[in-house]
Amino acid sequence: MIRNFLKTAFRNLWRNRGFTAINVFGLAIGIATCLVIVLFVLNEQSYDRFHAKADRIYRVTFGGVVEGGELKEAVTMPPVAQALKTDFPEVEQATRLRDYGRPRLRYQSNMYKDDAFAFVDSNFFQVFSFPLLKGNPGTALIEPNSIVITTTLAKKYFGDEDPMGKLIEFPDQHTSLKVTGLINEMPTSSHFRYSILGSLATIPEARDPSWMTSNFYTYVVLAKGVDYHKIDERLPGLFEKYVGPQMVQAMGMTIEQFKANGNHLGLHLQRLTDIHLHSDLTGDIAVHGDIRYVYIFTAVAIFILLIACINFMNLATAKASSRAKEICVRKVIGSGKGQLIRQFLLESLLLTGIGLVLAVVLVFWALPLFSDIAGQDLSEQLRSNPLVLPGLLLFGLLTGILAGSYPAFFMSSFNPITVLKGKFTYGKGTINLRSGLVVFQFFISIILIVATAVVFNQLSYIQHKKLGYDKNQVVVIPDTWWLGKNQEAYRQQLLADPRIVSVSSSRYLPAGPSNNNNFFVSRDGRASEGITTLRYETDENYIPTLGIEMALGRNFSRDYGADSTAIILNETAAKLFGWTKDAIGHTLNHRDNDGTSITYHVIGVVKDFHFRSLHEKITPLVMTMGSDFGTMIAKVKTADISGILSTMKKNWDDFKPEESFSYSFLDDRYNNMYKAEQTIGKVLGIFTSLTILVACLGLFGLATITAEQRTKEIGIRKVLGANVAGIVSLLSKDFLKLVLIAFIIAAPVGWYVMSRWLQDFAYRINLSWTVFALAAVLAVVITLVTVSFQAIRAAIANPVNSLRSE
Repeated sequence: MIRNFLKTAFRNLWRNRGFTAINVFGLAIGIATCLVIVLFVLNEQSYDRFHAKADRIYRVTFGGVVEGGELKEAVTMPPVAQALKTDFPEVEQATRLRDYGRPRLRYQSNMYKDDAFAFVDSNFFQVFSFPLLKGNPGTALIEPNSIVITTTLAKKYFGDEDPMGKLIEFPDQHTSLKVTGLINEMPTSSHFRYSILGSLATIPEARDPSWMTSNFYTYVVLAKGVDYHKIDERLPGLFEKYVGPQMVQAMGMTIEQFKANGNHLGLHLQRLTDIHLHSDLTGDIAVHGDIRYVYIFTAVAIFILLIACINFMNLATAKASSRAKEICVRKVIGSGKGQLIRQFLLESLLLTGIGLVLAVVLVFWALPLFSDIAGQDLSEQLRSNPLVLPGLLLFGLLTGILAGSYPAFFMSSFNPITVLKGKFTYGKGTINLRSGLVVFQFFISIILIVATAVVFNQLSYIQHKKLGYDKNQVVVIPDTWWLGKNQEAYRQQLLADPRIVSVSSSRYLPAGPSNNNNFFVSRDGRASEGITTLRYETDENYIPTLGIEMALGRNFSRDYGADSTAIILNETAAKLFGWTKDAIGHTLNHRDNDGTSITYHVIGVVKDFHFRSLHEKITPLVMTMGSDFGTMIAKVKTADISGILSTMKKNWDDFKPEESFSYSFLDDRYNNMYKAEQTIGKVLGIFTSLTILVACLGLFGLATITAEQRTKEIGIRKVLGANVAGIVSLLSKDFLKLVLIAFIIAAPVGWYVMSRWLQDFAYRINLSWTVFALAAVLAVVITLVTVSFQAIRAAIANPVNSLRSE
């Protein structure tokens, strides 16, 4: 029986090769796209779940509202971990991580500066599951100057030698680090990845009792069965207990006075497994994903698969008339409805199986490209996830049943007497369903067209928006402290080049990774009216180098000795302080952590500029004067960029520093801030194109069937004088009606969805009717191009051939 079903299925598929190819190719694209997106979603949701205690690990964060803005920080104070362990018996473990960037390290005669380094508490390996290949996880990081390294770093530094006990020079701390442990590379699905983990006992900062500074990532393990929400509710009390006494010294006010002004700050718990997709904190360890994009791509995967299945259903039911007699003859000679249903489902599964094989081939071909665009190695999920193969087979089975179920039941229900008398017609419900499915296909396609257009328009807006500073032809030279006493000499060499307009020194940059410094000040000596701002430490060349405009007053100057305590505000800060037009001459008071009070005199106000992402509104900013910041910012004016960079490098190398010359462009740093949006724009564009392609395949098939079914009608019309344009219009208008209906439904949905997406940007485009007009025109053009081929072919056919049988 099965053999007969298979033989019949192959014969029917071969007899209708064109429709078989359309179905297989459409299903293959749909399944392949769905598989790639599933791998992406699995990868995004796998972050940090490999830890044995992942369901009980929480990160402690710091945030609240202070006049001047909202604080949401991933880092906390040095004593937080110990305070939680002491005050909350529900906390089994508390550990800290202090990111140390990529410091210079030396082994023998080789200097290295490309390895991610973090200091951690000695109990780090009791919290996180990074098994030690060598060394004792409980004691490896107890002693100061001890480190645990990865196998890759060990190979790079020591070759085939045993790394245990080896000493690596650490010039930044004027000491040597002893290798006491070895681990594998941290998984790519970890929200932090380091090559070197050093003992926190090495740095004095780890023992700082201050609750006024925040540089540590703090993690806790709660006891089994503990509701973290209940711990979270008690954290404000713990914070006030320890911060209160220090606030009086640091800010000159009590915690009660601070809260009475409408301010509140505190600690919060964040699930470890939520960090990658649900985190929007300042100072986070790495750039994370976004749960919204996971939802978007999941919806796209479902939609494109549904469109492929709809194509199958539409083509199968539209082609039913050509198989009606076959079906009814089989019924007359004894085939039951169940047998026919199994036959059609087998054909569907066979088609799906072929499409699945082709889809897997497409996935292996496209995965490296998609991984490169998305910035993630998705092949790891394909190789290591044990559920991929069984999931793939189950996926194919469900797809085959979904695509073939309706055609199977529809065609197996034909009445033999009616069909054999030549009176077969489609029921009105069947035609309406098929039309509805076409509308659904183009409804999804139009929404994706609108979404892609809006994303690219927003990206274009970001790239061309006036930022309040000039990001073009600005070269950032980091780590100039490697030059030592020669920094000023190097700066003068740069200024001597006529291609360089000006040079500033500051680690505070308005784009890309930058120093961050929250600055708590009170205006005109009123200590009880504290305001939180962001502080930039700059020199007198910073404002002209970046082309920032002064609104009031003057810039810093070395000619004024008092400018060491001068301060410049942005317009937002001046407005917050209530000094809209008379800011000059006012004072701001700031207390250091040791209680020392400094009074700054306002000498100028700069026009607002975007020193953070356009996702955020401009917040209060103050600038104070400093020097020797270890980063130089050079404004160049030349078409010979490679030439000026070559000169910069030569001048650098002439001083023979230990570190090689490196640079970045400010506009590149700015564009990298929107890498996630650029990625979703590219990926959405690809998926939109694939969705439209699959929808067009179905439309092409339906147009072909329609032309075949109306061959005699077309012949008669031509004999009666109808021209080619009239015939094409006749065959196209029904499809155009469906596309226009789809647009009417899709337009408000697309407007709502993209309005929600744009709300994440503080500065954004306005949704214009032109986007929707473009989507409508594009949908109509796509429909006409797809349908017109078959329509024109039918219109120019010789009517004699179509009427000969009459």
